[in-house]
Amino acid sequence: MSAAALIPITNTTALQLPCSSTTVSRRKPSVSTRNSLVIETAEDQASAETPRESVARRLILLRHAKSSWENRSLRDHDRPLSKSGRADAVKLSQKLEQLGWIPQLILSSDAQRTRETLKIMQEQVRGFLEAEVHFISSFYSIAAMDGQTAEHLQQAICKYSRDEILTIMCMGHNRGWEEAASMFSGVSIELKTCNAALLEATGKSWEEGNKATSINNPESVLQTFYSIKKELI
Repeated sequence: MSAAALIPITNTTALQLPCSSTTVSRRKPSVSTRNSLVIETAEDQASAETPRESVARRLILLRHAKSSWENRSLRDHDRPLSKSGRADAVKLSQKLEQLGWIPQLILSSDAQRTRETLKIMQEQVRGFLEAEVHFISSFYSIAAMDGQTAEHLQQAICKYSRDEILTIMCMGHNRGWEEAASMFSGVSIELKTCNAALLEATGKSWEEGNKATSINNPESVLQTFYSIKKELI
């Protein structure tokens, strides 16, 4: 039985991400020659659009597929996917497409196993290839730091998102991704390899919660409306 699974978690009254309200001038990112926009370090230009009506905004927290330990000489950062991990990435991408959860923006750790997970998903589903992609090196290290991942993800989402983007996927590692999913939802979430937590909330923008009290208060961030775990065989 495959380890790949989806954990949809959502429907809340308001989307709130405690971002800084300061407007920052940003450079235009470099654009790759492929359909997918891949940016390593450049920042997006801040959006100057007027406020919109509240709409559903969706966040996918995806843990990378299972990695291989065959070559013990590799650094942890450089370990590739195992055979079963590659198969799980195929199944997960197809399941997300079936559910209609295709991100417009992907923020990912730059570790080899997350890069490879994303590459397989892009090969399987065109929507993932068309998404804007940023590889963020800090996603790898922050996941090992207790209690810091959720706030770091919120900051990254506020930095790279725009109001017209309605679905974002963040790809990374445990234990941080599991902690963030649990904190955002207010319930205990387990993310095995190639598991995705699907979260949804309503808001005018991703930065609507810039005056929220604390990330530690689940009422001020993403909430749950249902929680299921479906294993893909």
